[in-house]
Amino acid sequence: MKRILPIIILLISASLIGIIIIQVQWIQSMLTIKEDQLANKVITSMQQVGDDLMAQKGALPNLKNPKFKPGLMLPSDQLLNELMRPSTIAKNYTVFEIEEKLRKAFDLNGIKDTKFEFAITSSVGLYPYELKSKNFLKELEDTSANRNFVYFLQVPAGSDYESLVPEERMMLVVPNVKKIVFSQLRWMIGGAILFTLILLTAFYVTLSALLRQKKLSEIKNDFINNMTHEFKTPLATISLAVDALRNEKVLQDKGKMDYFSGVIKEENKRMNKQVETILQAALMERQEIQLNKKPVHVHDVLSGVMENFNLQLNEKVARAEVNLQAKKDIVEVDEVHFANLLSNLVDNAIKYSGENLVIKVSTLSSAKYITIRIDDNGIGMGKETQKRIFEKFYRAHTGNLHNVKGFGLGLSYVKTMVDAHGGKIRVDSTLGKGTSFIIDMPLSRQAVIA
Repeated sequence: MKRILPIIILLISASLIGIIIIQVQWIQSMLTIKEDQLANKVITSMQQVGDDLMAQKGALPNLKNPKFKPGLMLPSDQLLNELMRPSTIAKNYTVFEIEEKLRKAFDLNGIKDTKFEFAITSSVGLYPYELKSKNFLKELEDTSANRNFVYFLQVPAGSDYESLVPEERMMLVVPNVKKIVFSQLRWMIGGAILFTLILLTAFYVTLSALLRQKKLSEIKNDFINNMTHEFKTPLATISLAVDALRNEKVLQDKGKMDYFSGVIKEENKRMNKQVETILQAALMERQEIQLNKKPVHVHDVLSGVMENFNLQLNEKVARAEVNLQAKKDIVEVDEVHFANLLSNLVDNAIKYSGENLVIKVSTLSSAKYITIRIDDNGIGMGKETQKRIFEKFYRAHTGNLHNVKGFGLGLSYVKTMVDAHGGKIRVDSTLGKGTSFIIDMPLSRQAVIA
């Protein structure tokens, strides 16, 4: 598992990076293609409108070889000059008319909703712009977001004004070209992003599952090692006691017979208790534990628990300070499990302690909760251990060190039982200074009302 996991992570990461790079390049290519297609449609529309404008302009009366009917008067010089003056787009069309022509051309070429601004320029007169739409000059200045197009208006070859009309250009600006192109590809880009996120999520879930599997494998190995050690000691003791009972001298001594029989019985109890602990953990895993809740006085339970540990505290040359100040202490709990979880916390404080151990047990009550606090001045624990202390089978020590006995199920059981009773538990610890477990249990209805 240790060798395969990095390879799997490397392969999946390489695949994801490759897919993302290909998608980014594909999106960039599609944006370029779509922008070119839009530009071609705009140019085609301008050509159609420009050809229409110049075709009408080139269809003026033929003034190169005028033919007059007999009896008609020749036009005056002033009229001839007016007729021969070069004609421009501005003289024949309004801004609205040209805009309508462009709008229809855009519609025919499939870019109906595309916004634009335009102008007609000429080499005649004092002003370069003969006609221009309202926001043309403003949009023309923004060259980063907008795209400009120019179409030269030329009179059709062979028309009467082919060499007489002034040079004119149609200028057109399409605002926010990138935004238009993005809007056309929004579903494809959205789909690409969605499926990329799905792949990333799948990668995260797969990686999490692999890491969790690796962690479970390590926990399983630790559990098997701990269980082997826990069962090996009583089995060895029982084996020695059985061998002793076979000795003729022991068989003839009733006192020694009783002693070795008692050893076998105690070790058998110890093994049964360990088996019961494992079975209870299995029941918690399947959530099959049935709670028999009833009103219980927390102070009575705590007093009983601390009394049971008097012998261990005396052997450890330790002392306990009990300060029960809660004014309300009635809770709805399963008395057996509630006493067990408190016993586990006190037992844990005794196990993980040094010299001059002092255990402080105190209570406080609020409107709806009673707070139970168990403090010790033991070895404490680091931040990483605090994060994992309530995990099943987790133990703070590592390797083959078995100075503290157990399967790593005690605090997991405590957390499960506190949650099952609707309470909360938290830990505050400093390495080398001690640990505090704080439990908030909801008061019973009659305690809240009282």
